[in-house]
Amino acid sequence: MDRLRLSFRNARTRLVLASMVLSTLLTATVLVLVYVTANRTIEGETRSVVSAELTGLADEYERRGLIGLMTAIDRRLPSASERDALYLLTDRSGVKLAGNLRQWPQEITAGSGWVDLELRRADSDELVPISAASIRLPAGERLLVGRDALARQQFDRVLLHSVAFALATALALSILTGWLLTRLVFSRLKDIAATAENIVSGDLSGRMPLRGTGDEFDQVAGTLNNMLDRIEELISNLRTTSNSIAHDLRSPLSRLRQRVEALSYPGQSDHDREADIARATNEIDHVLRVLSQLTEISRAEAGLGREQFEPVDLMALAANVVELYDPVAADRDVRLVIEGDTVQINGHRPLLSQALSNLLENALRYAPAGTEITIGVHETGPFALLGVRDRGPGVPEADLERLKQPFVTLDPARTDRNAGLGLALVSAISHMHGGELLAANRAPGLETTLRLARRP
Repeated sequence: MDRLRLSFRNARTRLVLASMVLSTLLTATVLVLVYVTANRTIEGETRSVVSAELTGLADEYERRGLIGLMTAIDRRLPSASERDALYLLTDRSGVKLAGNLRQWPQEITAGSGWVDLELRRADSDELVPISAASIRLPAGERLLVGRDALARQQFDRVLLHSVAFALATALALSILTGWLLTRLVFSRLKDIAATAENIVSGDLSGRMPLRGTGDEFDQVAGTLNNMLDRIEELISNLRTTSNSIAHDLRSPLSRLRQRVEALSYPGQSDHDREADIARATNEIDHVLRVLSQLTEISRAEAGLGREQFEPVDLMALAANVVELYDPVAADRDVRLVIEGDTVQINGHRPLLSQALSNLLENALRYAPAGTEITIGVHETGPFALLGVRDRGPGVPEADLERLKQPFVTLDPARTDRNAGLGLALVSAISHMHGGELLAANRAPGLETTLRLARRP
């Protein structure tokens, strides 16, 4: 019993049973309709023929009288056996006058409508099933016309046997179809489950197998693989971030401790104490700035703030940011130029301004004096492009992808002003908007581009 209960909990068993039940019910419904329709058609034809014969014989009686009716019946008898036709004419007292039946059945009243019963033929002692109708003639005579129902009963048995055979065949085919279907479905699910087990055990490099058919299973597997790529990227960033946090905050926290300990030294002058307090405050500000940037990156990666999305004109947003940075660029003898088209997306206006500001600050850091920085706004298909290009030295090709990672900077040594989180925040904001951060060398200079989905 427990084994049977467990088998019914199996999804494959339930799917086979469901396929079997549905296919059998459908086939049974069709066969029953065929059986009922065939029987009704045959019965309708029989009744039509018998009614027509009754009407014809009644007309003979009206035109030629009783003798004419008896003659008409006698003319039909030679071919009656071929047509399974049955006739019986009696007088009012029940004495047989003509026909191929022995006697009038006592249970029938002439004119009582269509009946099914068993009677004996004139040439046989065997009871024969018949379907017949009767009328009472004006002078009291009784006329019965019918058809031998034996052939119809045999047809019913053959039809029932055919229906039963068809149902058995449909049941067998439905079981086979269900088994093949479940084998196809569960073989794919088994592959996905096996890959998922490997991933759960810690192998994040595993991916769902694709068979190249382009069917729904391949589409689901492709979507899961994209999700796994993203998860692997996030976990890798998390590990890198954790290691970098431990590395980057150890130094300022160690220096902060030294400054605090120095405050307790006896004989320290007020000037030295104030200097230590100022340096300790700078270290605290640096730590808070790093933690604040990490919080912003985490919020953007998690998609927090999507409820604040609104229509944003990227050209107008670029103009506002350029107006803010124009004085800084002028101090460095760098010119800011905006080019492109008016492009509108649905996005988070403050975060997009922050992203563009980070890209501009990065470009201003490396742009040579006397050059220009180009801010481009374009659209391509479902994406909007917001790019910043400087004319500086560029970046080694091997380091382009590393620019998006937290705590990555190509400076020989990190400074308080540059913890390597600016472009990581930009990348997180681009993901939040259904896009990505692109970086490419343009010889001269580096171009960093926010590719944003217009309707994320």
